Amino acid sequence: MNILNFSKEQVEEIVKKHEEGMLTEDIKRLMEKYESETGKYAVWRDKVTEGFKKYLMGEKIYDRNKERVSLYVSEEKKNQWQRFLEENNINTISRLIRLSVKHYMENFKNHSFKDEGLSNLSHSLKSPLTVIKGYSQFILQNNLEEISEDVAETLQNIFDKSVILENKINNMLENIKPKNEGYSILLIEDDLATIRLVTSYFKSKNYICKGVVSGSKGLEELQNNKPKIILLDIILPDLTGYDICQRIKKDEKLRDIPLYFLTAISKNQVEKELTEIDPELHPDGFIPKPFDFSDFNILFQHLQG
Repeated sequence: MNILNFSKEQVEEIVKKHEEGMLTEDIKRLMEKYESETGKYAVWRDKVTEGFKKYLMGEKIYDRNKERVSLYVSEEKKNQWQRFLEENNINTISRLIRLSVKHYMENFKNHSFKDEGLSNLSHSLKSPLTVIKGYSQFILQNNLEEISEDVAETLQNIFDKSVILENKINNMLENIKPKNEGYSILLIEDDLATIRLVTSYFKSKNYICKGVVSGSKGLEELQNNKPKIILLDIILPDLTGYDICQRIKKDEKLRDIPLYFLTAISKNQVEKELTEIDPELHPDGFIPKPFDFSDFNILFQHLQG
């Protein structure tokens, strides 16, 4: 990139000419060259950019290999960061962010073994165990005549203990269940206002209700949690309530959860749709929208049971 050397006054004159619509062909070519070399705009929203002004005066311009990353933080957070800068002699917030990201990435890469989780712990145990078990079995099956009775007995003991340890690892992993979030009602509903209303109502009754805005999110929740009741809208952005209801009722682990449609579709229309579906896969009830809070009274039988 050729270095230019326009004075500040000359740059101001170019800006003025641009505003008057009287730019020379030479300056227009410089603008095109600047945009081609840097990937940045010379004019943005009908104003000459600061980057192009610096370019004209010969200041260093970063090319497109570097991109700006923006963050939006509260005023309180910004002031907190600013105090940290002053206390630790760091020049700018940008530098603080770069240092923080670098520190996090280094720690993440070098995190301790205990943070790897049980699945990685299982892998770390099973890898050498597979070798021990495999070699002992191989020798017993293929080289038994070449070893003494004492060695054969020792190898058999190693193999037997390996099998026991392997079974214990497998049982431990099978018995581990994801942490239940501890809510009683799962509401699958795409209207946020309805979610806020229903969750607030049940909170006033000392029950926790969790709302999700799509069918796929609801099914994902049910993989790790088993609420006492499911409230399900029929019209959702991805799956229909009829599809979700059938999936839940087909699942042996979930079919016993009381499921109620919460929908603005008329009861007659819902019943008509259900005639096409196996009765065993029907919901347990129907609550119409707009609803009265007394419509929820039937749910407390399940919540208190």
